[in-house]
Amino acid sequence: MRVMGLDVGSKTVGVAISDPLGFTAQGVEIIKIDEEAEEFGFERLAELVKEYKVDKFVLGLPKNMNNTEGPRVEASKSYGDKIANLFGIPVDYQDERLTTVQAERMLVEQADVSRGKRKKVIDKLAAQLILQNYLDRMF
Repeated sequence: MRVMGLDVGSKTVGVAISDPLGFTAQGVEIIKIDEEAEEFGFERLAELVKEYKVDKFVLGLPKNMNNTEGPRVEASKSYGDKIANLFGIPVDYQDERLTTVQAERMLVEQADVSRGKRKKVIDKLAAQLILQNYLDRMF
């Protein structure tokens, strides 16, 4: 089963994909979007879904630290509803609290990546962490 992890923001969507057995997650790319202009990157997402033969989506759910849901959770769920309808593929959600912080820390400590370069990969790494946390929880 191939699972695609998505870290959905208002300007970008980080994309990760599982290996065919569903054990590990690898970052794929960052799709530029514009939530305000209702440009969601579905064309590129469709190409990736076809390329990787995706069976399920997992979207990060950016809950508040006190476990409440704010506007970004609503935006993520809306994006999930859109892709479920568009692709006919099931969507699941994974709590993503602190994944961006974890991704930033990994890039600083392990890769010693400059701030400018971190911005270019942070969403992809966050998507990878969201997906890996989901895979670890499910399998």
